[in-house]
Amino acid sequence: MSDVQHHHPAAGPAPHPDHDHHGADQDEHSHANHHGSHPATWASAASATLHCLTGCAIGEVLGMVIGTWLGWSAVATIALAVGLAFVFGYALSMRGVLRAGVGFKQALKVALAADTISITVMEIVDNGVMVVVPGAMEAGLASVLFWGALAFAFLVAFVVTVPVNKWLIGRGLGHAVAHAYHH
Repeated sequence: MSDVQHHHPAAGPAPHPDHDHHGADQDEHSHANHHGSHPATWASAASATLHCLTGCAIGEVLGMVIGTWLGWSAVATIALAVGLAFVFGYALSMRGVLRAGVGFKQALKVALAADTISITVMEIVDNGVMVVVPGAMEAGLASVLFWGALAFAFLVAFVVTVPVNKWLIGRGLGHAVAHAYHH
């Protein structure tokens, strides 16, 4: 029996069995996107980028703190920060996929597919900004210059990476891969 036959009058007008509840002017592709892959909107791209930025920021800050505390060179500190940005970025993606009941190996594959391009773009941009801001890398952890430059670097990386993620999501790549596992 259909939903129409079981409709209770107090619930309002019964849905027509041939009526698309998404709107008459919506095409089949949009309808498929609603039920399948994540739509490539600016909001979805910003959300994916913010998710990526969170992992990157944790790794970057931790790497900068550890490298500076150990007295490492700027190059070694950046290398550690970039490595940890990838580790934390992937770990955050894997967390959601693992919660969906996927095994560790498959969750890692999903995270690699979902975030590698986004993290790479973000790391190139934010570390590039840190290198070009005069004195930022040498300023030290107690410096407003260091933290201000890092915050600015994250902002620039976010702005540059959002369109990249929108493009990836629109092609079923990037964060769209992980979205299939989110509940």
